Amino acid sequence: MKKTWMSLLALSVCGSALAAGQTGLDAKATAVIKRDFREKGIAKVERVNQDEVQATCTKYLDHPPHAVQDKLEKQQAATIKYPADGKLMGDWKAGEKLAQSGRGMTWSDKAEDPVGGNCYNCHQLSPKEIAYGTIGPSLAHFGRNRGNTPEMQKYVYGRIYNAKAFNLCTNMPRFGHVGALTETQIRDLVALLLDPESVVNKDEPAKK
Repeated sequence: MKKTWMSLLALSVCGSALAAGQTGLDAKATAVIKRDFREKGIAKVERVNQDEVQATCTKYLDHPPHAVQDKLEKQQAATIKYPADGKLMGDWKAGEKLAQSGRGMTWSDKAEDPVGGNCYNCHQLSPKEIAYGTIGPSLAHFGRNRGNTPEMQKYVYGRIYNAKAFNLCTNMPRFGHVGALTETQIRDLVALLLDPESVVNKDEPAKK
């Protein structure tokens, strides 16, 4: 029993030391980035500053305590702004173009230029698309499998607007929360996922 407690104590001490070491490395990395980052165009140095959510996920290596996670997810959920007219689905064809586009928010872009969704960089959407990322889950046949009820439309809109309200340390950007995508663009992406006629929900390419 004594050896067991000693082993647990040793693991606790080592864990604390590793956490402290990680914190120190994070601070050094941030200092180097801020030192070497050069502002150009719309790419401002403020981008390297973490908000509370980002700092929490960094601190806990994407696995914060449940109480902390629940608290911050509720805070993020409160930031989601749904369309005042209640319309959550737009034009799926516009959504497909948006999903294919990765343009925007680089130093060479202008602040007023529209930003792409870059959805295929992380997800499969159209079953016929041959190039897509696998960081996120496949969304092929999403609407066919889940339906497009008002509740599902609200869920998808909210998830695109601020994914961290649903999964605090997800890799998915907070498109609406940070102002990357407009209300109309988010509606179009909701339609891309849920409209029965969308390429996402068809086995064959849609007719143009």
